[in-house]
Amino acid sequence: MAFVVAAVWKAKPGEEGRVREVIETMTPLSRAEAACLYYQAQVSPDDPTTFFLYEQYADADGYEAHKASEHFQKHVFGHIVEYLEAREVKTYETIDV
Repeated sequence: MAFVVAAVWKAKPGEEGRVREVIETMTPLSRAEAACLYYQAQVSPDDPTTFFLYEQYADADGYEAHKASEHFQKHVFGHIVEYLEAREVKTYETIDV
């Protein structure tokens, strides 16, 4: 079983470039985390201000470690949140058969 995170970030008008830059910075840093199994960001082809992040971690503790990481604290909580109009995060667990 893996711990899954599905996040939607909606950039404030005109801030989509800044949000994309942070995602491009965060992606390799997040992928390098020990508990990260998968990390992929997408942007809506119909609305360039809407980003979807799909992440998988070994377990919930791995996700908590991700949120506590220096790069997450610096780039997400310490920077990009102020450029987002909305941010929604949902978590799931995989069904392994």
